[in-house]
Amino acid sequence: MAMEVSRRVPPPHGGAAPAGRQPRRRAAAGGEGERERVRVQAGDALPLPIRHTNLFFSALFAASLAYLMRRWREKIRASTPLHVVSLAEIFAICGLVASLIYLLSFFGIAFVQSVVSNSDDEEDYLIDARHEPSPAPAPAPCALLGNPAAAPEKMPEEDEEIVAAVVAGKIPSYVLETSLGDCRRAAGIRREALRRITGRDMDGLPLDGFDYASILGQCCELPVGYVQLPVGVAGPLLLDGRRLYVPMATTEGCLVASTNRGFKAIAESGGASSVVLKDGMTRAPAVRFPSARRAAELKGFLENPANFDTLATVFNRSSRFGRLQGVKCAMAGRNLYMRFTCSTGDAMGMNMVSKGVQNVLDYLQDDFPDMDVISISGNFCSDKKSAAINWIEGRGKSVVCEAVIKEDVVKKVLKTNVQALVELNVIKNLAGSAVAGALGGFNAHASNIVTAIFIATGQDPAQNVESSQCMTMLEAINDGKDLHISVTMPSIEVGTVGGGTQLVSQSACLDLLGVKGANRESPGSNARLLATVVAGAVLAGELSLISAQAAGHLVQSHMKYNRSSRDMSKAAEEADGPKKC
Repeated sequence: MAMEVSRRVPPPHGGAAPAGRQPRRRAAAGGEGERERVRVQAGDALPLPIRHTNLFFSALFAASLAYLMRRWREKIRASTPLHVVSLAEIFAICGLVASLIYLLSFFGIAFVQSVVSNSDDEEDYLIDARHEPSPAPAPAPCALLGNPAAAPEKMPEEDEEIVAAVVAGKIPSYVLETSLGDCRRAAGIRREALRRITGRDMDGLPLDGFDYASILGQCCELPVGYVQLPVGVAGPLLLDGRRLYVPMATTEGCLVASTNRGFKAIAESGGASSVVLKDGMTRAPAVRFPSARRAAELKGFLENPANFDTLATVFNRSSRFGRLQGVKCAMAGRNLYMRFTCSTGDAMGMNMVSKGVQNVLDYLQDDFPDMDVISISGNFCSDKKSAAINWIEGRGKSVVCEAVIKEDVVKKVLKTNVQALVELNVIKNLAGSAVAGALGGFNAHASNIVTAIFIATGQDPAQNVESSQCMTMLEAINDGKDLHISVTMPSIEVGTVGGGTQLVSQSACLDLLGVKGANRESPGSNARLLATVVAGAVLAGELSLISAQAAGHLVQSHMKYNRSSRDMSKAAEEADGPKKC
């Protein structure tokens, strides 16, 4: 007899449902799982596949029937009583009855199931409806806008076919944007394909509300959504006579409030000043020669001042802003590393300097045909890595920012004293970092502020590695009453055009600082101003954290503010500092 069973099954964790089986309905949010209908067929309990058992019993039925019919015909001709049977006839009768029962049961039950399935479905639906909680009311339109993933829409039939093709590997996911001509549609199809492949819904990752066309070919490949990140504003920062409000994108509690307290101390002491020492992006290709002597010949050619104008002419022809500043070479055996430095206007400049370097390599190939170019970047640059070459020679913008904090401000705002700050800086930032073998890490937490500003303004977050190289210096001046603080940062790599700076949110943050886009009157000045803002914010962050540690307030301020829902604006008046130090 056929029957239907309703059972509780746990929700899938990492695996997709078997093909052809979809859950009948989802349980209420927060429930134990989903209700899945399982239909038990007549052949489900058989130890062999259904096709094998069908074939066996059909053959048994035909053979038994044929044998008995032949025997009965012989008995009738010989006038033998039919009820007198032999052992073989008994087995034949048993086989006939057994096969008849099987065949009637199989085909009969399947027919009955097809007739009564609709009524059973309706009855089961009513039973489920009585036991399941009432569905929550539909969210208001504004709620759906706040959570784009909360109201999934049925995908058009055409998109369903594309999703199936992507899942099957027939269409590469990376061609969707160019093939469809609709970046938002491509992201939605890719996301649905990913959901079916992994079994993960990614409900918390928004899809709508972002301009995917703005990142095509320059910011991110294979998008399936975007991450929401809070942006706080600290300020005003009084720097070089300007009043600036600094955007910081972070998930670290107390970081913005701590930096804001440093800004307050600087402002009440008359502000900070900065100077840009160098401004040049670098790229260092690696080449190999048959011998070290040949590598040394090229090194001498590149470092000869008489050849600079020729090299500059070749280098500069690919950009109206990229201007060669110098070449520094290093050798390792027969390998030569050539570190080109050039100005890049308001762009961070990695692509610009790479084009110029390629021009020079093509030019050198004529006079040095035995030169084998191993890589356009040989790590002597050095990009996205902590390296002594950047710490000593600089990369990007080399900036020094300083301020004099008055004695009364140290006591009132920072809740400590000058002598304690100077002593802590020597023991922690200078001696402690030296004991640790730090390379450009003679500071308390410069990378905290650098990374937060980089993310908010569309910089390359990975370049915070070298951009956070910083030496923090504290000295007592004016007979020990006031505090002189400075940060020296030789490798701040920022730009105000290109890359992530052109995205809407990041562009708005740059506009808040007054450095959005390129400065047509003075190319490069916007990027240099942004670099000084980064250094000024680091100065404030260092001042606040060192003060919190000197006063012993670091832990208590984080326990008070970073673990509560109270108004974080109060943190600006308290001793505070970021978590990581």
